[in-house]
Amino acid sequence: MSKNRGRTQAPRTVAIVVALSGLVVACGGEDATASDNAPVTQQIGPENIYVAQTDSIIGGPLLTGALVPAREARLRAEVSGRVLSTLAEAGQRVSAGTVLARIDDAGIGDDVLSARSNLTTAQLTATQADRELERARTLAAAGAIATRDVETAERAALQAGAALAEAKARLASREKALGNTIVRAPFDGVVSERQVNGGDIVSPGTPMFTVVDPSSLRLEGSVPAEAAGRVLVGSTVDFAVNGYAGRDFAGVVSRVNPVADPVTRQVRIIATLPNQSGSLVGGLFAEGRVATESHEGVVVPETAVDQRSVMPFVVRLRSGVVERVEVELGVRDGARERLEILSGIAAGDTLLLGAARAISVGANVNVSAPSDASRSRSPATAPATNAAPTAATVDSVPSSQR
Repeated sequence: MSKNRGRTQAPRTVAIVVALSGLVVACGGEDATASDNAPVTQQIGPENIYVAQTDSIIGGPLLTGALVPAREARLRAEVSGRVLSTLAEAGQRVSAGTVLARIDDAGIGDDVLSARSNLTTAQLTATQADRELERARTLAAAGAIATRDVETAERAALQAGAALAEAKARLASREKALGNTIVRAPFDGVVSERQVNGGDIVSPGTPMFTVVDPSSLRLEGSVPAEAAGRVLVGSTVDFAVNGYAGRDFAGVVSRVNPVADPVTRQVRIIATLPNQSGSLVGGLFAEGRVATESHEGVVVPETAVDQRSVMPFVVRLRSGVVERVEVELGVRDGARERLEILSGIAAGDTLLLGAARAISVGANVNVSAPSDASRSRSPATAPATNAAPTAATVDSVPSSQR
C-alpha cells in the first residue's frame, strides 16, 4: 500500500507544479501586454523648447541703406600747375586749415608782382586826377577857366578811379590764385581719398583730395511705400551695420522724402547718427527698422508660431503633454524676428520649436537637462521591469506557498 500511495502522489505533485507554472506565466503575459499598451514618453532636448516671457516689443517697417558722411568735401585744383608735394595720406586725421598739397606758384607769383605794380601806378594816377579836378573847380569858382575845363577834369578823375578799381580787382584775383596753390583741409576730419601725387600736372577741376567728417555720419535708407505713413521725423531707427557683428546702433529720422522712388516704389529717409567717437565708417551697408511703436507684451520667436492656418497656433507643453493652442498675434518685430502674443498663452508657458512641433497632440514629452542629454535613453532601450517569471522562479517557491 505504501508503494502504491507514493506512486499515486507523484503525478499529483507534477500536476500542481504545472498548474502553478501556467498561472504564473499567464500573470506575466498580462503584465507584458499592459506594458506594451502604456503611452510612450518622447525625449527632447532643451534646444527644442522656448519659455514665453514678457518683454518689450518694437514694431515698425524694415529699413535698408548705407552710411554716408553728412559733411564731405571733394577738393579739386583751382589753378593750373605742377604738384610740388602732397602732405596728407588717406586715413589721416586733419584739422581745419591743415596743408594737404602745394602746387607750383612761380607763374602766379609773377602775376601778383605785376598786379601790385599796376595798382601802384593806378593809385598815383587817380591821386593826380583828383588834385587836377579840385584845382579846376577852384579856378572855375573864381571865373578863371571855363566850365568845359572843369568837365574835362571830372572825366579824367573818373577814368583814373575806374583804372584804380580794376587794378585792385586784378591784384585780389592774382593773390587768391596764389593762395589756391596751397590746398588746405576745409574742416576737422579725415582724408578718405588722395587722387594726386607729387609731380602731377593739374588744371582747374582736377580731383585732389576727399575729406570727410566721421562724426557727422547719417543713414540714407529706404522703407516700403505702404509704411511711409507711419515713419515720422523724430522716429527712432535701430539698425545693424555690416562689419560690426553683434553690435546694434540707433539714430533718429531727420528727413522723409515726399516722393517714392519710381523704380523700387520705396520711400527714401535720412537718419542722423551720433558718432562722436568715430567708431562707425561711412560707405557700409546697414539694415534695421524704424521703430513706430513700442510696448510690453508676451513675446515669442517667430519659429514658435505656425501661421499657415486660418488661425495661427503654437504647440504648448503642459504637464508633460503636448497640446495645440490657437493664438492672437500683435506687433511683429521684424528686426529680431519676434512676435507679440495677445491671447492664447501667457508668460511662463513652454512652447515647442523646430522639429519638436511635429510631435502629435496628446503625446507625453520629457525635456532633458543639458548636462543629461548624452545620458538620456529612449523607452525602447529601457530595462524591462515586468518580465515574466521563469520555471526556476516557480521551483524556488516554498512548498508551504504552492
